[in-house]
Amino acid sequence: MSDNILRVKIYVGDYDMEMDLNKIIYLDHAATTPVSREVLEAAYPYFSNEYGNPSGIYSLSQEARKAIDDSRKDISQILNCRSSEIVFTSGGTESDNAAIKGVSEAMKNYGNHIITTNIEHHAILNTCNELESLGYQVSYIPVDENGIINPNDISKVINNNTILVSIMMANNEIGTIQPISEISEIIKIHSKKIGHPILFHTDAVQCPSFIDISVNKLGVDLLTLSAHKFNGMKGTGCLYIKRRTPFNALITGGGQERERRSGTENVPGIVAMAKALSLAVESREKTNSNLTYLRNKVIDYLLNNVKNTYLNGDLNNRLPNNINVSFESVEGEPILLGLDLAGICASSGSACSSASLEPSHVLTAIGLTDELARSSLRLSLGKDNTEKEIEYLLSILPNLVEKLRSMNTISTYN
Repeated sequence: MSDNILRVKIYVGDYDMEMDLNKIIYLDHAATTPVSREVLEAAYPYFSNEYGNPSGIYSLSQEARKAIDDSRKDISQILNCRSSEIVFTSGGTESDNAAIKGVSEAMKNYGNHIITTNIEHHAILNTCNELESLGYQVSYIPVDENGIINPNDISKVINNNTILVSIMMANNEIGTIQPISEISEIIKIHSKKIGHPILFHTDAVQCPSFIDISVNKLGVDLLTLSAHKFNGMKGTGCLYIKRRTPFNALITGGGQERERRSGTENVPGIVAMAKALSLAVESREKTNSNLTYLRNKVIDYLLNNVKNTYLNGDLNNRLPNNINVSFESVEGEPILLGLDLAGICASSGSACSSASLEPSHVLTAIGLTDELARSSLRLSLGKDNTEKEIEYLLSILPNLVEKLRSMNTISTYN
């Protein structure tokens, strides 16, 4: 790469800025996050010198085993659980699948009824759809216009056959946060009434950098995490499974992870995950303060300066890094392309379904029309984003939206 830096002066509205056009402004942290230098340094030895298979008995392998055990302990301390309750997986999708299928199969003697919401990640929804084809009953709890469920709606659908409730802690598209602890209390009350366990799972993939994920405070039996959402490595995650929770392994083989998830462990990924989680928790308070300020700056500016702009999700009860807006009369895809040309990475929704032509199931669930759902833009901030970057975004985005609207009007009448 050339040492020469291409810079440009920008004069738009109130902004007089100089930007480095060789630098990408990354505003899609809900999709994935960069691996931090500290995390890379922690993981590096297990790619090179300490490369042993942790199932071996010789010293090289035992070094790898110790790294896994230490990482498991570090993660369990953050989740406030036993080390033995942490099961390492390949990421959020596997953990979600394992939680739903593993519990449903193990609990089928008690019943076949599962409760979830209509705004879950597809790792939950598609798994529930599959189980329905196998004879399970699934109730999908609706959300209000802000994307939040009423815990009493769960109480209304629990019956004698209910075995599992799965509710996402914070939504990956609109950032709204669910009342997990309150839901847990309702589940416990009904479990006592019907005389058998109703297990509670939460997908907390979006949460570690921003919210306390202590399982005792949340009152959950299973919890999903994915390392690449908090500056760890892709391909690594974990599933918390509370002690004595009925569970059938999704992946069988050599019996690793106490026979709950077979397969040779991803040692560098696990070490990186533990380090990344520790760093995320350490900087959580500062991160929340900075990102809440930047988030509100973007939301306030867009709502006040771009006509027919709508905020999706609750204004206050949302992740501090999440901005999801819809711009009337313009589709999201050309906005993303325009931002990309300006060096800004953003999203129109979940990265796992961004290639789909269907409108977001989350946005239609909160009452948006298909047209307005397709006009959405998700900006998800990270701890390294700066106010200067946000000001650059706000110098580009409003003009881009108006230009696309004018082009849309011209094409309509031609």
